[in-house]
Amino acid sequence: LPRDWLWGGCGDNLEYGYRFSREFVDAREREQTVLKGSHEHLLQQMNIHNNEAGRRIVSDLADVQCKCHGVSGSCSMKTCWLQLADFRKVGDALKEKYDSAAAMKLNTRGKLVQMHSKFNPPTSHDLVYVEPSPDYCLKNQSTGSLGTVGRLCNKTSEGMDGCELMCCGRGYDQYKAQIVERCHCKFHWCCYVKCKRCTKIVDQFVCK
Repeated sequence: LPRDWLWGGCGDNLEYGYRFSREFVDAREREQTVLKGSHEHLLQQMNIHNNEAGRRIVSDLADVQCKCHGVSGSCSMKTCWLQLADFRKVGDALKEKYDSAAAMKLNTRGKLVQMHSKFNPPTSHDLVYVEPSPDYCLKNQSTGSLGTVGRLCNKTSEGMDGCELMCCGRGYDQYKAQIVERCHCKFHWCCYVKCKRCTKIVDQFVCK
């Protein structure tokens, strides 16, 4: 920071938070005794790597926030502090890492190595996985997935609630449904709102 700026305020203590989260979150993995080369060992190494990647992402997204001081808002002096990014920003960054996660396996020395060598190896900021994600489109009791058959979807949405994505390409059925909702609400003095109940017919879309 320039010399005429002042480092102060109640900044987030990143170093302490990093150390504490490493000791707390990784404790279960590091204290667990597993057979080297086993599937449990593979999961342990994956969790330790991903825990560290998460901490680094949070740390990297921390930003310097400043407040100006001076006559008539001249900002001749600034007080600055370090602040963690909001959860939405961190979540978006983790989602990007999730979408580009690398498949891993254990080598003969019990270390994580990339399953497909043609891709660039993951860094300490990247997420990794050792098992493919279950197919959430289909019902699977072993994973607890209920699938998307019979789910209501939004025909006009291009997001995750849209019929194209929600129904996983299987298509959807359209039908008329009768719903009851509050209507013609009026405020009465003092002090409550009184509404009527109206019935209307709407189009609903359900995944096949």
